[in-house]
Amino acid sequence: MKSMNRWGATLGIAGSAIIGSSLIGATQALALPQDQIVKKLGSIPVFTITDSKGAPLVASVPKAPNQGSNSNQQTSVAGVFINQKDAQAFVEQLKTKNPELAKTVRVVPVSLGEVYKLDQANQNKPNALDVAYVPSQNQVKAAMDLLRQGGQKNVNQFNGTPLFVARAGKEKGYLTVKQANQEIIPFFFNKEELQSMLERFKKQQPNLASTLEIQVVNLEGVLQTLKTRNDQELNQIMLVPPQESIQFVRSLQPASNRSQNAPQAPRR
Repeated sequence: MKSMNRWGATLGIAGSAIIGSSLIGATQALALPQDQIVKKLGSIPVFTITDSKGAPLVASVPKAPNQGSNSNQQTSVAGVFINQKDAQAFVEQLKTKNPELAKTVRVVPVSLGEVYKLDQANQNKPNALDVAYVPSQNQVKAAMDLLRQGGQKNVNQFNGTPLFVARAGKEKGYLTVKQANQEIIPFFFNKEELQSMLERFKKQQPNLASTLEIQVVNLEGVLQTLKTRNDQELNQIMLVPPQESIQFVRSLQPASNRSQNAPQAPRR
């Protein structure tokens, strides 16, 4: 699993590479079971581009050096878009670059949990299909702006797919919200949606307003952390899909199924 760089360059979409997986300090070195990770990711819609038979559109790109390959070896990579409109924009670009191919493809929503499960099943298999993410470029820009505001210099790209999380208080602990009688730590794909939650929080907890800050991490690092570490704080993590994605998926469902199947953003 990686972010879109070589795949994007091959097919005309810009992307970025992943960075390290560190998220939360030293934790117990126990892997969270895969079925728990898949369940945690199950309500996150992402978007793939498939042909008329439902097979994903793939690009052949050179294997990375750390895959033990020479420069002539290729690997097949399928793109997974975080934003439906970005996926549709890619199809529109394809109509100009390869109109015959564009006639056969469409944008299809799929669960991030299923993408993760497929990617894990393909690990270390020869000639297996790889998965790479295309983050929203608006959110990538927001992530880079945050890094610059935090004092990092010469920020020319964000490595990975950005997730935004809030910290508050003297100890800068992760901000939690209650959902289904549980305290969760929401990680947002859209900075604006987190900011909206924080505006409500400031009104409810004005004494903490000045301590609020937004931290940006990458999805790839979070997934790796969930896979390799296990503690109570990690179990509290909940990824919050963009409301736009939820609404799009909901629009595809029969009216009778919309309310029970559509994931909801955490509320405070």
